[in-house]
Amino acid sequence: MAVKIRLRRMGAKKAPFYRIVVADSRYPRDGRFIEEIGYYDPTKQPNLVKVDADKVKAWIANGAQPTDSVKDILKKNGVL
Repeated sequence: MAVKIRLRRMGAKKAPFYRIVVADSRYPRDGRFIEEIGYYDPTKQPNLVKVDADKVKAWIANGAQPTDSVKDILKKNGVL
């Protein structure tokens, strides 16, 4: 089972809001997930990000791989 830390799109059309979730890579983007660990809102200025750093580090220690976009968000917030 390949576990990924990725973005789950929510919100209205042309007003995206993302939740950062841990999910099996075989599930659809907005489908089933294991755990929600934060959120990201690019429509606010500055971009609004809230991440549970302890959960992120625990999932990465257990083998979860963040996607490129999530990796950039985590680096900018000092989690990675």
